[in-house]
Amino acid sequence: MTHQLILEIQKKTTKKLPALESGMTVRIHQKIKEGEKERVQIFEGLIIKISSGHGTNKAITVRKVVEGIGVEKVFPLQSPTIVKIEVKKMSKVRRAKIYYMRERFGKSARLKGRFLSDKDLEASVEELVVQVEKEEAAKAQEEGTALPEAAPVETPVVEAAAEAPKSE
Repeated sequence: MTHQLILEIQKKTTKKLPALESGMTVRIHQKIKEGEKERVQIFEGLIIKISSGHGTNKAITVRKVVEGIGVEKVFPLQSPTIVKIEVKKMSKVRRAKIYYMRERFGKSARLKGRFLSDKDLEASVEELVVQVEKEEAAKAQEEGTALPEAAPVETPVVEAAAEAPKSE
């Protein structure tokens, strides 16, 4: 009984996200609170790991190199601080966890891939939604009960740069 309750709550609060895989270059827009002010900070890097969690427990590890030093951040995907995730590039990798990128730098750290258009991004989001709905339907059949249909909650998109007022 409690398991069903948890699933229902998770279903109502999950965000719509693009289908993420290892080897993708992503831009993650994250809300940062400094004192009383709140701003959106962008972290762009390579996904080297996707955790094995489901629903609200799923997280990704993103790596980028800043001034010759590798920086990795772990982002829980359903965190309320994440405003938006943009997929910039899809690279071809043969591993689920590409830890070998930690030792590489320069030309050896390049991955073969292609940059994504907006059309490709929308298609990947729709693909993920269909996949999640199938998984939830399968779980409901296993348990012998049907979960009530709930629309996914969309988070508001906050633009990073506000328009400056015109001065004449």
